[in-house]
Amino acid sequence: MNTMTYKGYTARIEFDDRDNILVGRLLGIRDIISFHADSVPALREAFEEAVEDYLDTCAKIGKPAEKPASGRLMLRIPPEVHGAALVAAQAAGTSLNQWAAKVLAEAAHVGPRLQGGN
Repeated sequence: MNTMTYKGYTARIEFDDRDNILVGRLLGIRDIISFHADSVPALREAFEEAVEDYLDTCAKIGKPAEKPASGRLMLRIPPEVHGAALVAAQAAGTSLNQWAAKVLAEAAHVGPRLQGGN
């Protein structure tokens, strides 16, 4: 998957063969924000403009702009998975939260600078 990131927002980028354009759509929010262009530099500009327009519109109408992620994640997993994860975290000498953040970051291919934990 090809993506672009700006101000904490990520967009998925696809090529529309029918119209011969690049198309992007913001990920991780409920609002539908899309944009398109016929070159990568123009697509980057359209993406940044779309994010700025989204933020400006939210401010004008008094609606908080959605954030792609709050940093809080609630999961429902089988008790045996929870127990195994707790044992793995303790064996690694970390809290379950730190261990889960590391495992999720690795699975999502996120760099070390974004890995965190409490």
